[in-house]
Amino acid sequence: MKAVITGATKGIGKAIAIKLYENGYDLIIAARNLDDLDEMRAGLITPGRVIDVYRVDFSDKQEVYHFLDQMEKNAGFADVLVNNVGTFLPGTLLDEADDAFEMQQHLNVNASYYISKFFGKKMRSMRKGHIFNICSVASNAPVKNGGSYSVTKAAMLSLNHVLRQELAPHQVKVTAFLPGSTKTSSWEGTTIPDEKFVQPDDIAEILYTILQLSAGVNVDEVLMTPLDF
Repeated sequence: MKAVITGATKGIGKAIAIKLYENGYDLIIAARNLDDLDEMRAGLITPGRVIDVYRVDFSDKQEVYHFLDQMEKNAGFADVLVNNVGTFLPGTLLDEADDAFEMQQHLNVNASYYISKFFGKKMRSMRKGHIFNICSVASNAPVKNGGSYSVTKAAMLSLNHVLRQELAPHQVKVTAFLPGSTKTSSWEGTTIPDEKFVQPDDIAEILYTILQLSAGVNVDEVLMTPLDF
């Protein structure tokens, strides 16, 4: 079994990568910082197993397509795709700079669109596979001081719905995760106690559980929020 994970060196992506690797999946991990990727690979790799790393700036369409070209040559089929790469740039929609929207559009929507089309076609042909899209509670309702972020995460959830509709007849599963406040690097420096947050490991645990379900069931959405934030 093989899993592709974008934004894999931190937070949710890293937790998912570790969980899947520990349970027998070979990995293709991609992120912007090659040193972080190499460090992660060195900390996980065991004899006889495979972890391929790719340095990709997912805000750049040409780099995304170069990554996909490499996948075509090197990786072949992947059983699992986790579209995790994204960013949160705080600000109100009326007052933020245009490039705040544009950057979040590239990272939160466009990258997942290109990558999902590439692997979705392969999964459709093979009639198996599972795509996970790490969306947000902001996909359903705008979050305070998250203008363009909320817009782009809503678009990502819509992308998830379209993929599920198109791929379900081909026995390919598609699931959206909608986490609330999760303890990732975006909360660095906060004084809020860790136990108040959703933990990346929680998301990884649920994702792996979903992969163990029977062939005939699809988990459409997973909403995870802090109990008492």
